[in-house]
Amino acid sequence: MHRSRLAGFMIDVRDGTLEAAAKFWGGALGLPVVDPDEGGRGRYAVFGPAPGGLHAEVQRVDHPPRVHLDIKADDVEAEVRRLEALGARRIEHVRARLWVMEAPSGQRFCVVPMREGARRAMPSTWP
Repeated sequence: MHRSRLAGFMIDVRDGTLEAAAKFWGGALGLPVVDPDEGGRGRYAVFGPAPGGLHAEVQRVDHPPRVHLDIKADDVEAEVRRLEALGARRIEHVRARLWVMEAPSGQRFCVVPMREGARRAMPSTWP
């Protein structure tokens, strides 16, 4: 048994500065930027909670920009296997903690670890 739920969404940016992207998207979505440089590497800017308690970030990337969903799981590997059974495929294992995956319809998404203190919604339980 493991649990998972929608965590939120990531807004990928390739061009311009992370600060400018966070300012634009924060204004567009009505969300405050609570950490303009999470981790100090110039890769992530974190917003305050989005509607429904979802997590939202701007993320610097090297590929064409897109918006993608994150799914949090208390057992990342079990969730990845469950999603593979539904037709998704593994793309990249990042920092030995999360998986970038691709849906059968081509959309990319991430499966990330669920932190105990970060449960905003009841996760689904899977066999």
